[in-house]
Amino acid sequence: METKAVHLGHAVDAPTGAIAPPIYLSTTYEREADGSYPRGYSYSRADNPNRHSLERVFAGLEGGAAAAAFSSGLAAIGAVFQALVPGDHVIAPNVLYHGTTRLLNDIFTPWNLQTSYVDTSDLAEIRAAVRPNTRIIFVETPANPTLAIADISAVAQIAETAGAKCVCDNTWATPVLQQPLALGADLVVHSTTKYFGGHSDVLGGAVVSKHADAFFDRIRHIQQIGGAVPSPFDCWLLLRGAQTLPCRIRNHSESAFKLAVFLSEHPLVERVYYPGLAAHPGYEIACRQMKSFGGMLSFAVKGGKQEALAVTGKLNIIIRGTSLGGVESLIEHRASIEGPDSKTPDNLLRLSAGLENVEDLIADLQQALG
Repeated sequence: METKAVHLGHAVDAPTGAIAPPIYLSTTYEREADGSYPRGYSYSRADNPNRHSLERVFAGLEGGAAAAAFSSGLAAIGAVFQALVPGDHVIAPNVLYHGTTRLLNDIFTPWNLQTSYVDTSDLAEIRAAVRPNTRIIFVETPANPTLAIADISAVAQIAETAGAKCVCDNTWATPVLQQPLALGADLVVHSTTKYFGGHSDVLGGAVVSKHADAFFDRIRHIQQIGGAVPSPFDCWLLLRGAQTLPCRIRNHSESAFKLAVFLSEHPLVERVYYPGLAAHPGYEIACRQMKSFGGMLSFAVKGGKQEALAVTGKLNIIIRGTSLGGVESLIEHRASIEGPDSKTPDNLLRLSAGLENVEDLIADLQQALG
């Protein structure tokens, strides 16, 4: 994985010998006299050398046959659902990134895409929700923000039996810790803004397909015609971020585990949501399908919203902010972000463990909790 991350999508620049790839800003490319494009590029919405290299990285790290890069994670997820037709049915988690829920409810429900929300950690609920027109079973594991775990292999088998595709949001685990395609999933989606970028300075998304089939061709068509593509510089930043992904993920995961243990023993913490703790209901499945447990955790402060917000107000190192996967540790009161329809407990705080010294992070949480 480390070798792939460093070398996939990278080659010495032939004209100059440069090790770092150039950024190809051109929006258009020269035609031959006969009207052809022998170099493979015609217009930057359709393709770009930096994006082409980045898609090789996504496909290679996830073990897929093809990948499509998008301008954001939601653009990537939206393209998967847009590849369906009105009247199709999707099964999705009832604990899910609120942006995906809003995408399904606000954009695709009026478009006549049918969605059933179930507990995707309960296989019986998934089976019961399957309809003749079910086309996608969507899982997000670990889930945002409660880190619920879905059994990818088992869900993929249900999808196959139903004639549907299993789509896994692998943003939190990344291909370093979890390989959904190898476990049976058909497609993987990412918000590459998070761990792939790794520095909170670039927006992006990706779809990786196990097979270069007709369904992926539809997603590619939506990417090229719809034009929700990352800029050449965004692709360059993500290419650079991917090179350090494995070593960063190891550090994030080690710190998150230590933070989870500390919080689980603190008297003012009601509950810790982290699949690396044996008390987590998805612990055994996570041990089976993940190499480690990731850099994200949530915890419930004893009390309610005000007690939880008070903790965030006392922190000195950990920054109050949305998003995750950057070098800096971030914390947020998730229900406030999700809005009035949020199902997240009012006392829950979501924490993205950064790359600071973990003892400093523990000390910061200790003084904030009191």
